[in-house]
Amino acid sequence: MRPHTHNTIRENMLSRIQSGEWALGDKIPVETSLAQEYGCARATVNRALQSLADQGLLIRKRKGGTRVCKLPVRYAKFEIPVIREHVEALGSVYHHKILDMKLSSSTASIRERLRLDTKDKVLRVDTLHMADGHAFAYEERWINIAAVPAILNAPLEQISANEWLVKEVPFSNGDVIFSAIGADKTTAKALETHIGTALFTVERTTWSLDEFITTMKLYYKEGYQLRSRL
Repeated sequence: MRPHTHNTIRENMLSRIQSGEWALGDKIPVETSLAQEYGCARATVNRALQSLADQGLLIRKRKGGTRVCKLPVRYAKFEIPVIREHVEALGSVYHHKILDMKLSSSTASIRERLRLDTKDKVLRVDTLHMADGHAFAYEERWINIAAVPAILNAPLEQISANEWLVKEVPFSNGDVIFSAIGADKTTAKALETHIGTALFTVERTTWSLDEFITTMKLYYKEGYQLRSRL
């Protein structure tokens, strides 16, 4: 039997809602029970539940569990992309390279984003995402070690921090900022462009309940276009 993916689990859960097995307003089983039922990691279940919540079909509350919406509505939300999947969907071969990785104290701005104390450590990971051997996006990421201690043993040379976190670490909320930022010396070198070139940039911070997980900046090579659906 093939292992369940978050997509197959989401479709199964949607079927349970549509069939009335999970009626409007019902509280559904907790993530650990669902993970055991589907024979998968809790993070996979979390991702499926979050997808249904993003569609306005579920309501997730801290300490209140997850319930089927009494009056389902649709929300506009931004799904965290796995960059490898994005590149491969474009028909290109994906590869990533870690340019720098170190455990360090956080700067004042990172402490503010992740709600950390001065003594708290973060893992800084700078990654170059490539498509067909050429620069696609440059990522600067800071990970809260206290929230995700397993990241220290994650095989980040084989799987990017982006993909590992999406697959392994459940999150409940996040905020995203889109902007155009002129390339500085570091980003220009990584993305093989000129200093000052306008780069489409995503800044994102995610957390689970009251524990902040990671914050990052992702700079796309010039010419990148963001596509979304309503």
